[in-house]
Amino acid sequence: MKQSYRHLICALALSALAFAGTVHARTSASTPAAAEAPAPRQLKPALWKVADADTTIYLFGTIHALPKGLVWLDGPVGQALDGSAELITEIPEMPAAEQQKTVMAVGLLKGETLRSLMPDADRVAYEALLAKLKIPAEAFDPLEPWLAGITLGVVPYAMAGYGADSGVEAVLRKAALAKGKKLGALETVEFQLGLFDQLPREAQLKFLGEAVRDFDKSFAIIGTMTDEWGSGDPEGLGKLINENMDDPELAETLLYQRNRNWASWIARRLDQPGTVFIAVGAGHLAGVQSVQDMLKAQGLTATRVQ
Repeated sequence: MKQSYRHLICALALSALAFAGTVHARTSASTPAAAEAPAPRQLKPALWKVADADTTIYLFGTIHALPKGLVWLDGPVGQALDGSAELITEIPEMPAAEQQKTVMAVGLLKGETLRSLMPDADRVAYEALLAKLKIPAEAFDPLEPWLAGITLGVVPYAMAGYGADSGVEAVLRKAALAKGKKLGALETVEFQLGLFDQLPREAQLKFLGEAVRDFDKSFAIIGTMTDEWGSGDPEGLGKLINENMDDPELAETLLYQRNRNWASWIARRLDQPGTVFIAVGAGHLAGVQSVQDMLKAQGLTATRVQ
C-alpha cells in the first residue's frame, strides 16, 4: 500500500480524527509545535452538479482536515450552498465525547495487546516512533491495529497545523446551520468504522507498519493532496491515488462500492424537487470508478461548475 493511498484511507476515517487529536494533545507535549497558520490563500476546489427539470444536486469534494487561513467557501461553491435547502455529508455531526465513545466501542482489542500482535521488527520501529513523539509505549496497546494505524496516520496533520475544525465539513456545517438549512448524511459513523474493523488482522497490521515507516514522509503527501484539491484538479488527485492503489479488495470496500451506493442515492433523490449540496471526501470524486463514473453508468451526467 503506497503512501498517498494510505493517506486517503486515513482521510476516509473521519471519526478517528477526533480521537487522534485527543491522544496527540495528551501525550505529545514535547512534540514539535504545529506550524503557524499561513496567510489567507484563495483556493478553487472542484464543484459539480447533477440536475433535471426540478432538482439540482451539487457534488463537492472535501478535505476532512485543513490548516487555517484557506479561503474556498465563496464564488460558485458559496452560491451553491446558499441556494441549497439541505447539506448532505458522509456521516452526521457528533459531539466529540460521543464520537470517541463510538470509536472505542469497535476499536478496542479483547484479551490482547497491540504490541503482542506485531512482528518483532515492526514493534521495534513502532516503539521508536512513539518515543520520538513523546508518547508512552503502552499508550495504544488497547487499540485494534487499524485504529492505531489511523491515529498515527493523522498525527502528522495535527503537527502540520491541520485541524478538523478547519476541515471542509466543519466549515460547511457551520455555514449551513447559520442559514437554517437541513443537515443529512449518507452513512452512519458505525458503518464507516465497521469498514475498517472488518479488515483482516494481517491487513490491519500491514497498514499500521506502513504508517510507522512512512511517518516522516507524510508531510509532503499531505501538502500535495491539499494542493491538488485546492487547485480544482481532480485528475491530478485521481492520478495520485490510482497510481498507488495496490489493494483491489480494499479499494472496492472503501471506495468503489460506496461510490455506487452514493450514485444510486443521487439518482433516487432526483425524483424529489429541490436543491441539495452533497459534500464527500475528494477521493470519491476523482479517478476511475468515481461517483461521477457511477452516475454516468446510470445515464446521469455530472457537469463541472467550478
